[in-house]
Amino acid sequence: MTPTRREFLKTAGVVSTGFALGGTTGCGDETEAGSPPTPKKILILGGTGFIGPHMVRYALGRGHKVTIFTRGQAETEVPVEVEHLLGDRNDDHSALEGRTWDVVLDNNARDYRWVQRSTALLKDAVEQYLFVSTASVYADESMGWENAGNVLLTPIVDENSARRAAPEGWKEGDQAPYGFTKTLSENITHAAFPGRTTVVRPGLIVGPGDPTDRFTYWPLRLDEGGEILAPGNPEHANQVIDQRDLTEWIVRLAETGTIGNFNGAGPAERMSMRSMLEQIGSVASNPYELTWIDSAFLQAQEVTPWSDMPAWLPGDPASFVDLRSSIQAGLTHRPLSVTARDTLDWDSIRPPEQRENRRAGMSREREREVLNAWHTLR
Repeated sequence: MTPTRREFLKTAGVVSTGFALGGTTGCGDETEAGSPPTPKKILILGGTGFIGPHMVRYALGRGHKVTIFTRGQAETEVPVEVEHLLGDRNDDHSALEGRTWDVVLDNNARDYRWVQRSTALLKDAVEQYLFVSTASVYADESMGWENAGNVLLTPIVDENSARRAAPEGWKEGDQAPYGFTKTLSENITHAAFPGRTTVVRPGLIVGPGDPTDRFTYWPLRLDEGGEILAPGNPEHANQVIDQRDLTEWIVRLAETGTIGNFNGAGPAERMSMRSMLEQIGSVASNPYELTWIDSAFLQAQEVTPWSDMPAWLPGDPASFVDLRSSIQAGLTHRPLSVTARDTLDWDSIRPPEQRENRRAGMSREREREVLNAWHTLR
């Protein structure tokens, strides 16, 4: 069965053992020329997973006082400047009681019931609630092959597009599917913090620290060189966002108290699958050749988007969302070649067992089989 974006987005686990809260930033430490940001007290729900470490480090570097709230189970080095509160979003918020902050960054809510509890507790304790949602809230998620011919020259999804409705038979209190639980969480946050809520809806988050291999497959494969299977129409629109661009922007939204719903993807201009692979390939160590194989043939070969071919959802409207509001609100993007290079450097120091057991992408043997079958028909 073809894995969905929702299933793959759920796989974002903890960062590999020993990966510290750190990394370089892509923006300066000033909001405007000569004007440092006003320090704020920031509470981060999470902070030790994939997007948390850089968020923490960036906020500290800009002079903010940072508190994180986690279960304390991640093997992640936390800077001494960070206040680390322990608890559980299911049933233990005692460490948060009686405290106040300027803003809360909720970046790990996998259950809408977590958000019900945290917003009820914090609605009078913080001024702004920034909820990290997902592009999977949008109702028009075309995961099948039927839209593979749609290259999407312009975005058809913006922040006002329809979001997911409740599945048939679902009732309040039930566990909810990933995209719908994020929709519920957005609604809960807006209701608890009217006029004080910021929602960021990322697409595919990539870059150093990502343990899922959803994007890492491509820098590694292009770096190896040789003939490479490139999926579908090379002009299909595509979007990814470096986790550092995303988290730095989130911190700046908190600094400025910016309110509203925003898509979080990149780059600023339309990117095709071809241009994505070429930008990644610009840092490859070895010569390579892309062999583009059409979607119908890949479907017949049972090659699945998103899993066998990561970061590829042919014709999916949520792979090319409108970013105009986000860019106006300060979202910036580093070159994809930088993301690719940094991802390769990070991957080279991952534990061997992680590098030997990739979580996405086809094996080289399987890739060769599909390429040989394609060449037989040419």
